Amino acid sequence: MKEIPVSVQLYTLREQCEKDFEGTLKRVAELGYDGVEFAGLYGRSAKEIRNLLDRLGLKASSSHVPLQELKNDLTKVIEEQKTLGSTYIICPFLMPDERNEPAYQGLISFLKDTGERVREEGLVLGYHNHDFELERLNNGKTVLETILDGAQSVIAEFDIYWLKKAGENPVEWIEKYMNRVPIVHLKDMTTDQLKSFAELGTGGVDLETVLSLGEKAGVNWWVVEQDICQRDPFKSIEMSLNYLKTKLPYLNK
Repeated sequence: MKEIPVSVQLYTLREQCEKDFEGTLKRVAELGYDGVEFAGLYGRSAKEIRNLLDRLGLKASSSHVPLQELKNDLTKVIEEQKTLGSTYIICPFLMPDERNEPAYQGLISFLKDTGERVREEGLVLGYHNHDFELERLNNGKTVLETILDGAQSVIAEFDIYWLKKAGENPVEWIEKYMNRVPIVHLKDMTTDQLKSFAELGTGGVDLETVLSLGEKAGVNWWVVEQDICQRDPFKSIEMSLNYLKTKLPYLNK
């Protein structure tokens, strides 16, 4: 079995990062995570953070960078990611006024051009989905299909919670875009009517099949994220990692 490392999306720990960024990364390392996925740098320089990562034995798996930042300051973003050692730059979210057919076509053109520029710098541009991208357009395809098929230089960072929430099968999406899924967001969903975010292994998402596809699909990082935690977020990410250790034996080394 390919030993795919596991990182945590720091949005899960956003309040902790605001209060004590260094202490939060230290806790993440102590729990046994291999890396972190950034969602902002909390007022610190990329060099300062890289030094902290190196000291703690963590890697930057990837970074979520807002679309406007990609549009307005791509050169700075690229330099920061190189300093962090983060190969994957991920477009994480679209605002409501960016969710219409003309805007999607503009987005595809931007992602295509930006993805090619980023690759010239040795980095990779990706797109992270929520549930609204599973709506169908006039072409009969979903927004997500349209984006990924239109911007071939962009990889998919599938969020399996949001795929499931939209009534889709995450496994089918991973199989459809084999070798364009180097990062997967692992999330679980409660089985009640609320369909809330849940610690891995406590909900109804078919995590085992997703994990079994990792090597075949070319996954390089599993990313744990829980947008909202019903308990202390550190406990939530510990529970999720402990679940992964039962399914991925190499994590117990």
